[in-house]
Amino acid sequence: MVKKRIYQVAREYHLSSEALVSMLKEMGFEVKGHMSTVTEEMAKRVSKRFEEQKESFRQEIKRKKEAAEIRKPEQKKPEQKKVAKTAGAGKKKKKWKETAPRFRKAKERFRREKRTVDRRVVAENIRKTLAKIETPSPKLKKRKTKTHHPGEIEEERTIIKVSEFISVAELAQQMDVNISTLIAKCLEMGLVVSINQRLDMDTIVMVADEFGFEVEALAEFAEDILEEEEGIEDQSQLVPRPPVVTVMGHVDHGKTSLLDYIRKSNIIAGEKGGITQHIGAYEVQLEEGKITFLDTPGHEAFTAMRARGAQITDIVVLVVAADAHVMPQTVEAIDHARAAGVPMIVAINKIDLPTANPDRIKQELTDRGLLSEEWGGKIMMVEVSAKTGQGVDNLLEAIVLEAELLDLKANPTKRAKGTIIEAKLDRGRGPMATVLVKEGTLVATNTFVTGLYSGRVRGMFDERGSSISEAGPAVPVQILGLEGVPQAGDSFFVVSSEQQARSISQKRQLLSREQEHRKVKRLTLTDLAQQIKEGEVKQLPLIIKGDVDGSVEALSDALMQLSTEEVSVNIIHRGVGAVSESDVLLAVASNAVIIGFHVRPDARARELAVQEQVNIKFYQIIYDVVTDVKGLLSGLLTPQVEERILGIVSVRQVFRVPKLGAIGGCFVQSGLITRGAAVRVLRDSIAIYEGTISSLKRFKEDVKEVQAGYECGAGIQGFNDLKDNDTFEIFETVETPRDIDQVKK
Repeated sequence: MVKKRIYQVAREYHLSSEALVSMLKEMGFEVKGHMSTVTEEMAKRVSKRFEEQKESFRQEIKRKKEAAEIRKPEQKKPEQKKVAKTAGAGKKKKKWKETAPRFRKAKERFRREKRTVDRRVVAENIRKTLAKIETPSPKLKKRKTKTHHPGEIEEERTIIKVSEFISVAELAQQMDVNISTLIAKCLEMGLVVSINQRLDMDTIVMVADEFGFEVEALAEFAEDILEEEEGIEDQSQLVPRPPVVTVMGHVDHGKTSLLDYIRKSNIIAGEKGGITQHIGAYEVQLEEGKITFLDTPGHEAFTAMRARGAQITDIVVLVVAADAHVMPQTVEAIDHARAAGVPMIVAINKIDLPTANPDRIKQELTDRGLLSEEWGGKIMMVEVSAKTGQGVDNLLEAIVLEAELLDLKANPTKRAKGTIIEAKLDRGRGPMATVLVKEGTLVATNTFVTGLYSGRVRGMFDERGSSISEAGPAVPVQILGLEGVPQAGDSFFVVSSEQQARSISQKRQLLSREQEHRKVKRLTLTDLAQQIKEGEVKQLPLIIKGDVDGSVEALSDALMQLSTEEVSVNIIHRGVGAVSESDVLLAVASNAVIIGFHVRPDARARELAVQEQVNIKFYQIIYDVVTDVKGLLSGLLTPQVEERILGIVSVRQVFRVPKLGAIGGCFVQSGLITRGAAVRVLRDSIAIYEGTISSLKRFKEDVKEVQAGYECGAGIQGFNDLKDNDTFEIFETVETPRDIDQVKK
């Protein structure tokens, strides 16, 4: 089933989005608004509801028709007239009938024709209603053009292709609508805009829908132009290419160890803490051919990086430890692979351990919808040991077999296109990026565009650092010559000239700046109240700098998930490269904490940080970052205040002492009473006053405390309305620090 939004389904059933949202909520589904995705179960339930309503409409119309047929013979005849109330009126009517019979006949004929027209109109309306109920059109609703003729002309909805953050004037031009009309419609929707105001995609969709247009978002700027330049693909030039295999799974289940055995190298030795911090791209030469492996981290913080790995891959190898269970990150990997629509091979690792139980893993995977070929399913499951190498050959054979079924081909003669796997800022070489070439052949000196930046290939290296001159389809390569550090996942393509590359990158940078600074924000009273309420929320401002873009992105996602309703993480800046002087100045202005992940500050930044007393923390392992930020957020939480009862004291008799006021002759029933302690006065079990014990005596001597079972005299500061049989409740308040993990639970 093709996934649809709520507003799209609402148009199919000729409903408003709000009505469909209310209907889904009544059915028990959790939906947020008109942009929420409609699942297959939701669609079935909605269709069933409308089928039931259609059937009830049919029965109602049938019942009305039958009732009309029954009442038809009983209707009064047209010739029956009401008797006139006065004789004069009767004479006048009689005179009319006698003197003008042709007018009487014309009047009767007009009444009969009117009844015929009414019945015909009713029948036509019933037919239209039934047709609308019987077959809700899968097309979008039609837009009626204004006309002065009696009938209205209907034309199909028009699809407009726009990019995000176009201006109101540009949108009006696309829809061929007057600008003032468009602005008036925006005002009706509660959106105050000007002629040059830029709109985000959600607003564009809603506004265009009001005018009967369907919006189709344009791809990244210039991608469609480059595709047109390439022309139609020549099928005769396609040649087989190596498969791109992504290794996914839970942390510490042996993904990198398995790849390490295949490559006969030691990747783990280069990873801090024994876990993979980045996406690694490696090309492996086998007897059957080449295979490109992508090693994705398994830690929960790298969910975005795993998703990126699944989007550019041909085959997913899911690694599950035989001595463990199907863990949360394993389930996420399965979801990413399914969303990408790529075939999956399960490698059950660590079968050499005495606690290994592969059958249990297969059963748990079956519960997740992955049925092994041995059990009649379609998923190949191979038992391997990354330590001894047992079953690795079978795994490679399964990968080659799956690749043959996919029949992967590419054209190596065209301009190179690919995807940025990882990017970083090297101190000696400048911006570097790992590119996975999808089509064509990347050659040194090629001019390219990737993300917001352009450049020229000034050096290419494989995963071991060896210099190479070209890279064909499905080959990972590191390149030099970028103007800036792109984001992981950006598209990469070669262009014909440096002038074209520079023009595209400048236009993209302009659009990016507009997206950041010219977004439309509708401020309603609800939003204003929410902002006032959020003023009480404490924020922890952070500046994150890392060695590669993927790690910075994953670390930001992990830290943002720590936010709660009381405290939140506010990442005011993140970037790739060493901590610079501008980062320190930004931290001074925003009172932020700088986090450096696998990077260090330069000399000027270090001196300025000491001078301005800016807190800079450096880390090598992501666990340590998350733990320390949790501690900082816990410190921002308001401590939990608890009340502890120290003692219960009863007043036996009240004495009036000059200059001291009322003194209670008391008996300590339980606990103790302390001078200066907080006290609550209870009368008939109702609290009437709270204060402190100002004086405490036993006989004639001042004492600090009196234990249970003893008598004493006690005075309360500022309170003289003591009476016999009052009760003193001695208590203290204790503040207990709260932990962020407890708050999130």
